Amino acid sequence: MASLARVAEGRALTVPQLRRRTALGKPSGWPDSVHAVLQQVYAARGVLTPDQVEHRLARMLSPQTLGGMAQAIEILIEAIRDDWTIVIAGDYDCDGATGTAVAVRGLRLLGAKRVSYAVPHRFIHGYGLSAALVESMQPTPQLIVTVDNGVASVAGVAAARARGIKVIVTDHHLPGEQLPAADAMVNPNLVYVEKCGHGSPPCDVCAHDARLNKTFPSKALAGVGVMFYLLLALRARMYPSVGADHQNGQRPDLSVLLDLVALGTVADLVPLDFNNRVLIEAGLKRIRSGRGCAGITALIESGKRSIATLCASDLGYVVGPRLNAAGRLEDMRLGIECLLTDDVGQAYRYAEQLSAINMERRDLQASMVAEAELMAAGAAHTDAVGVTLFEPSWHAGVVGLVASKLKDRLHRPVIAFAPASEDNTDELRGSARSISGFHIRDALAAIDARHPGLIERFGGHAMAAGLSLKTSDYPRFAEAFDAIARELIDADQLQAVLHTDGELPVGAASLNLARQLRQAGPWGQAFPEPLFDNAFECQSWKLMGERHLRLQLRDPRDGAMHDAVMFNAYHGTPPPTRLRAVYELTINDWQGREAPRLLLRHIEAI
Repeated sequence: MASLARVAEGRALTVPQLRRRTALGKPSGWPDSVHAVLQQVYAARGVLTPDQVEHRLARMLSPQTLGGMAQAIEILIEAIRDDWTIVIAGDYDCDGATGTAVAVRGLRLLGAKRVSYAVPHRFIHGYGLSAALVESMQPTPQLIVTVDNGVASVAGVAAARARGIKVIVTDHHLPGEQLPAADAMVNPNLVYVEKCGHGSPPCDVCAHDARLNKTFPSKALAGVGVMFYLLLALRARMYPSVGADHQNGQRPDLSVLLDLVALGTVADLVPLDFNNRVLIEAGLKRIRSGRGCAGITALIESGKRSIATLCASDLGYVVGPRLNAAGRLEDMRLGIECLLTDDVGQAYRYAEQLSAINMERRDLQASMVAEAELMAAGAAHTDAVGVTLFEPSWHAGVVGLVASKLKDRLHRPVIAFAPASEDNTDELRGSARSISGFHIRDALAAIDARHPGLIERFGGHAMAAGLSLKTSDYPRFAEAFDAIARELIDADQLQAVLHTDGELPVGAASLNLARQLRQAGPWGQAFPEPLFDNAFECQSWKLMGERHLRLQLRDPRDGAMHDAVMFNAYHGTPPPTRLRAVYELTINDWQGREAPRLLLRHIEAI
């Protein structure tokens, strides 16, 4: 098995293997206005005809196909009719914050008058609907609706129901062995079992066990998407015809929530299947037209991005981190309030606070990542396949970002740990990030089965997960994690691979193509932004700040010169004179003048 890449000066010394995508079929039916390069980019992602990128809302999956809706809707109808007190139990990341805002805004639009929210504090309540969070809800609500959490909240749901509170769980995380005893549960990753209506199994009429498995066609909905779907289904039940009377003679317009849905979906890094792309594109169109909520508008402008040309990556790299920072270092209620306010001035004040917290997060992250890189280069870690890192001074709200950075550097699954809080150093909180082919949540489940009691709590997805354990058990866990990684990961999986869309043809790096690529998304997880690789000669370069490069690259095929930038790339060594670059074709719109520019993602000497 390949040895672990040593880390020096913030870089992994191993070079990723470049692998070019191939078309998954022949493009057809595209108008001449669609650039041939874009057609090939689409074909490499399985999109062969124009109808496959018609991201119209009419083509989104029906809310009625999502299991658990009937029970949840009945409870919500009763709650609205009888004016129950409803608490939305959110989460402290961007998906949870946007989902909470969607739930509060949406239920109010549908007639609920007493809707509030509660979001756990990372260091006080822990994750999800915990018993501690339920206890903090004063006065006691009549209904709790979770968003982006709850499928693993067995104890929290039990605590709520013991107090006479009804609970609806809306979540998208993978279920564990035991489900909470909620009154209703909506989750695209659950298999819903329904009786056929002919009686108890075995059924003489159907000649099978009288059960039908109902699964949602897409498993990729984010938590905010699940909540939006529940609201759509609830509205359809309350106002079965478009012309039903309600406020000015029309049913509530839930499309006003799509900017929040787009933000949460992009920020949570869920796969951008067709359905998610429909939701994101609708939200982006709303924002670009100036109809985004005050909070999102303020966050975009705080991040110095253009409302008119906003794209999905702007949501992921600029807006999402500002919201996430509140949940990591402070209290996510600040982020949720930013998304709920309709006061423009207040929204900008919230956005500035969130930006300041995000700057603090970036500084803390940089320090922790530097320490983690030194640890990973040490003898204790150089042969590890499943890498675990722990430093008592680390902040539990930032370890997920550390794990992500180190996973990218080392191309190994990484779990970074920190004390649960300053007052609770006997417990560790860990955040895990994985590589393709190694299902991190299933790996934690396997460790839990082999070493009962070692992990106190865990949950998550294939590529990311969270867990907690006793500080004294960390060495034993580190050994168990490395062992399961060695068992399940093949040697070829340890080679980092960088997929590209091949060489851009001579003369193709134009402003026209750059505009088409930008508008052609939304690009994101499992529908990646186009990357090209070409050979260049570096004619000149200079530093921007301390670590960023600006380069002039010459295409040896025709002598064309290209402006290029590469961020966080300078470590004391100049770029090679002859190089192969992997890059995005982007637009430099400095001072309002647009020009094509290459955003370099990787370079290697040739």
